[in-house]
Amino acid sequence: MNIAAMTHIPDSRYCFPISKNELVIRFRIAKEDSDIKVKLVHGPKYGFQQFQEYTDMEIRYTDNLYSYFEHKLVLNDVRLAYIFQITENDQIYYFSEDGLSSTYNFDNSFYNCFQMPYINDADILPLIPWTKDAVFYQIFVDRFNRGDMEKDDSYIDMDWSDIPTPKSFAGGDIEGIRKKISYLKDLGINVIYLTPIFQSISNHKYDIDDYYTVDPQFGDKLQLKKFIEEAHENGIRVILDAVFNHVSSSSVEFQDVLAYGSKSKFFNWFMTHDDAPSMELNNYEMFAGCNYMPKWNTSNTDVQNHLIEIGKYWIREFDIDGWRLDVSDEVSHVFWRKFREAVKNEKSDAILIGENWHDAYPYLMGDQYDSIMNYAFTKACLDYFAFDELDSKGMSERLSNILMRNSWQVNRMNLNLLDSHDTHRFYTQVGKSENKLLAGLALLFTFIGIPCIYYGTEIAMEGGYDPDSRRGFDWDESKWNNEVFDKVKELITIHSDEIIKEGEINIDYNEDLLLIKRTFNGDTIELVINNGDEVKEISIDNILSSNEFDNNNLKPQGYVISRH
Repeated sequence: MNIAAMTHIPDSRYCFPISKNELVIRFRIAKEDSDIKVKLVHGPKYGFQQFQEYTDMEIRYTDNLYSYFEHKLVLNDVRLAYIFQITENDQIYYFSEDGLSSTYNFDNSFYNCFQMPYINDADILPLIPWTKDAVFYQIFVDRFNRGDMEKDDSYIDMDWSDIPTPKSFAGGDIEGIRKKISYLKDLGINVIYLTPIFQSISNHKYDIDDYYTVDPQFGDKLQLKKFIEEAHENGIRVILDAVFNHVSSSSVEFQDVLAYGSKSKFFNWFMTHDDAPSMELNNYEMFAGCNYMPKWNTSNTDVQNHLIEIGKYWIREFDIDGWRLDVSDEVSHVFWRKFREAVKNEKSDAILIGENWHDAYPYLMGDQYDSIMNYAFTKACLDYFAFDELDSKGMSERLSNILMRNSWQVNRMNLNLLDSHDTHRFYTQVGKSENKLLAGLALLFTFIGIPCIYYGTEIAMEGGYDPDSRRGFDWDESKWNNEVFDKVKELITIHSDEIIKEGEINIDYNEDLLLIKRTFNGDTIELVINNGDEVKEISIDNILSSNEFDNNNLKPQGYVISRH
């Protein structure tokens, strides 16, 4: 056995409560050791020496290096002690805090057993109830739809159908989104996520100079309130974009620092390199290399309070349903802990979604975000469907690895996406293959977590990297790809099934076929994707959705979803 690969960490992604008396326990081993048998040996913390119960564990996930045993315990006593019993070739071993041993002394177990000392309510990351049904739709506000024809439009410098530049303005606004609520509701969308709407000189508004003002290009507070109220009346929640890593250099606070240097009352609100910050010298911390976006010092208590009040204000006054947190991995952990507590006190079911492109586990332990934009899922889909870097075996292992980064609750609240305003359009990256786009969407809507559609994906919008991925939505329905549109509606309907909302997930492969099974109360919804070059014969009944599937033949890049 590969002893070095064996891993278990209490009170972590390997051991976490999902309710007051339910505990999920994982044990990692080397993939080549997958034939060993593992039992969870557990008992009450204050009686483990005398009483032990042995429970078989099963391998639930396998990635490129490891296999993961997982078991959910329902506890009578939430003070748990446990170790693992391992059997290989009839030889029994034990795994405890001391590592692997051939014997184990239960009389002295209080020294070296694993434990969950106590499940405290405050330490359980709650699954936000409405996320089970959530289907997100991301809108880049300037490019979705113009609804206000009376506003000052002197700033608009491109035709709606033009290819955008980094600094061009098309004229989309909040009123335009409000007027398309019925379209989004008919599509099956129940959460709208908007890129920033606050006052800024840019088209994207990620360099905000006033967090309390709706940018006049997009509308005003009355229009925003009307939009949110109408969205709520139609069962649609609204998520706004919080840019708390940095601010515009034209903000009142930073302008004061530029004018007065270390004498400014806002001097410590930023991270300056000397007493006289200068945009010419770039002697201060900034977002990326953009001197017009100085970084907030989120370790500063005054900055924390300033930004927390902003977060609370838009929930309290406009009843928004949560925040997407821009560049969230560059902001201090201390700030996010305070921000979470303040936001949840304002609205307990408001969601906090971090923009972390990488493994974000330190932020996802229940005290900061609820979830992240799951760009690891995005990259896996690109590697599988666009770049040919993963076959079905590799995709199965990659998806399993992504799930093992986080707890059960986080996986169910992670925002899964194929593309966004910060990436190429998925349809373009798969060579404008409708079949690959639809297969990717089928995976998006059957995988565990919250699916997010980037505006226009439902009609197969094209686009390269930013800013080309931010084209204007074409509202001429005669130009729509109706086959893709109809399939997206079909897949959203499947996503609303109780099996998808509540079910466990099994990820597997069979040669070129990727197999995703969701199981709940004995029923299963299964997705099969053929990512090979040959037709595969598959006998399936009770088909819910398919593409390139006929007479039990699944063609390359085709998919089929069935219920059984």
